[in-house]
Amino acid sequence: MGMEEKTYKTMGGSGALNITIGVVTLVVGVAAGVLLIISGAKLLAGRNKILF
Repeated sequence: MGMEEKTYKTMGGSGALNITIGVVTLVVGVAAGVLLIISGAKLLAGRNKILF
């Protein structure tokens, strides 16, 4: 196998891995953002119940 073939296969594998990691990161980031928005909304809604 020539050097060009090895490089071609390595770049293909790296590209596929980068796309996979990017999709997973995007999903985790969106999920974390949604959870933060929900918890922030609950905190804002619950501040009326606090008595000092």
